[in-house]
Formats: sequence, C-alpha cells, structure tokens
Amino acid sequence: MSIKILWYLTAPDGPFPWEPEGRWNTDFRHLQQLAATIDRLGYYGALLGTGLSDDVLTVSSAMFGVTKRMRFLAAIHPGLLSPVKLAQIALTQDRLSGGRMLYNVVNGNDLILPAFGVNYEHDERYDFSFEYWDAFRRFYTGQRDGYDGRFIKLAPAPAEYGLGRRGAKEPPLQPVQPGGVPLWGAGTSPAGVAHSVKLLDTYLSFADTPPRLGDKFRAVGAEAARIGRRLDYGTRLQIIVRETEEEAWDYAQWLLDHTHIDYARQSIEMQIPRGETIESYHSPDPQVEANLAAVRAGRLPRARDLEIYPNVWVGPSLFGFNIVSPLAGTALVGSAENVAARLTEYAAQGTGAFILSGYPLISEAQRFADLVFPLLDIDHGFDLPVSGSRLRRAGGRR
Repeated sequence: MSIKILWYLTAPDGPFPWEPEGRWNTDFRHLQQLAATIDRLGYYGALLGTGLSDDVLTVSSAMFGVTKRMRFLAAIHPGLLSPVKLAQIALTQDRLSGGRMLYNVVNGNDLILPAFGVNYEHDERYDFSFEYWDAFRRFYTGQRDGYDGRFIKLAPAPAEYGLGRRGAKEPPLQPVQPGGVPLWGAGTSPAGVAHSVKLLDTYLSFADTPPRLGDKFRAVGAEAARIGRRLDYGTRLQIIVRETEEEAWDYAQWLLDHTHIDYARQSIEMQIPRGETIESYHSPDPQVEANLAAVRAGRLPRARDLEIYPNVWVGPSLFGFNIVSPLAGTALVGSAENVAARLTEYAAQGTGAFILSGYPLISEAQRFADLVFPLLDIDHGFDLPVSGSRLRRAGGRR
C-alpha cells in the first residue's frame, strides 16, 4: 500500500518547544524556510494547526510563493467565518496555489471555541458542522441558490452579485478542485463518527499501536460502508529517527532530561478522569501505573519505560506528555529501518497518510526524508527528489 507523508508547519519551533528554554522565535522568515524545505524535500504537504496563534489561512497563503508542489492542510473550526466567505477564500487560495489546499475539519475544543463565540453543546457541534461544510461545498462548486438548514441559513446570491463599478459582470471564480477542497478530520464519539463518515474524505486519528489504530479505522470504515461511502485514513506521529536505534533512544532520553516534571503532571491531569488526581488515579495497565508512580515520586520515567509497542513512544512533545494513553504526542523512535517498519505496519492496518513532525522542524524534516523516504512506498503524485544520501541508502536507485 502506497502512502503519503506530510510534515508540520506551525509555530513554535525549537529542539524541545514544550519548554520555554527549548523554544525559538518562529518568525515569518523561519516559516518560509520551513515551507520551502518541506516542498523541496518532496513531502506531500504539511499540517497548519489551529488555535489562538497564527491564522492558518493567512500563513498558508503567504507560503504559496516559496513552494511549488506541497499541499497545505489548514485546520479550520467551522463557524469562525461564514461558509460563503470561507468558500470565497478557498476558491482564491486554490486559484493562487494551483489547487493545493486541504482543510482539516476541527469540531471539538471546549476551551477555544467559546472564545470565538461558538457555543454549541458537544453533539450539536457536529450537526452544525455538517451543515456548515455542506453549504461551503455547495458555494465552492458554483451553487448560489442559498441554504436553508437548522443552523445555516443563506439567502440566494443576488443577480447583480459580481458586478463591477461600471456594471460589467465579473466572472465568478471557478473551482480548481472539481469536488471541492478535500476535507480531512477526526471524531471519536458516536456523534463524531457519524459526522465523519457523512462528510470527510480522509478520517484522521491520533496514533496508537498499529493493531489498535487498525481496529479503529475498520470500525469507522464499517460505519461509512453502511451509508455507501469509503474513506481514506491518516494519523499523526512525532518522529525521532537516527542512523542507529541506540542513537535514537539516547536522543529520546535527552528530551526527557530537558523536560520538567511539572509538564508531565499537567499533561497527566488533562488525561485522567474528572474528579481524579495523579495521587488518586490508578491505571489498570501495569506499565502506565509504574510510570505514574515515578511521576508521583517526583521523577520522570526512563525513555524505554515509555515504549508501549516496538518503537512506539509516549514521551514528551509539544502536544503533551501522553503517559496515560497515546494521543497527539505519540512518537516513533528508532533507526530508519525501525521507523520504516512501523510505518509499513501502520499502512498494512489501513493508514494511508502520515502527518509527522520532529523538532527542530527543518533539520528533522531533512533527516527523515534522507533516511526514511527511500525505505517507503510513497505516492505523492510526483517524482521525489533524490539527494546524495538517499541514493546511497537506496543503492543508487530511484
């Protein structure tokens, strides 16, 4: 099974940016250098994460001029813009980039959404989201007859819409991607899965062990099949790859040595059930419980204690310290051969797209492309560039 490899294009950056002393000032020039590197190395694209920092639509548009092939997977909360306005932006972005936009549908964040004025209950968010993206796609593909839903109500575009100041009618923007901007996204609750199988093109999930992730994708696929749809699947992983497995684990330990115990405690508190504390919560998994005991005692586990499956690691990252269960910070640690073997195992379980990151982002993107690309069955729709180091590892073959 051929796969797609994406990288990460979001501030902050640095060797261990979850800690203030390991975080760089990621300015516009740095983002341009990162985007140009991702593009030059032949990655399929990059994720631009959402939040209260840089606006992903602005950043992606600002990167068009320094890139040629990579796609921009921009994370979007429905409701922050009118679906018509977002469709207008998407049409413009696709025209300027040559059809290189992807949108990551992000529905669930009880902390961020109310700050933007979006105040729906959990399941209601998914009902609203489906209408929002349905209206978005209709406008993107040229339908201007309005929308009459429970949440989204749009009047038909007036006949004079698009008239210039002198009355000369301006031709409407034409869709570059015939079916609309591809929608990627996630959803694990029953409401989230129901929403995903109706709407998405690519279903995403945080990484777990390959067998458990495969089980999740097969369950979602069965729900999609019930309504006559088929989805592609992708996951999110951190990467620590080195020439040897020993070097990779040494670097993982170095990251642990530069991580404060408070960061681990804060991350654990966000994972355990409400009403529990680190002291009161006890995991039924002996490995997790042993690692929790270390944190309770005021020390971090050793790197190999956080390996939950061969080369699958739940150590610290910008996205948390997922000691209790694998989430956004789950990483692969090992040699190029180790990492390629695990990615191939994930692919055999149904994962077709991998959104990766390693820190610092530029140097680790280069390292991964040089060491691991030659060992994978990659299909990005274009020929991958071949550097000298890749030629050596691939035996001189493309």
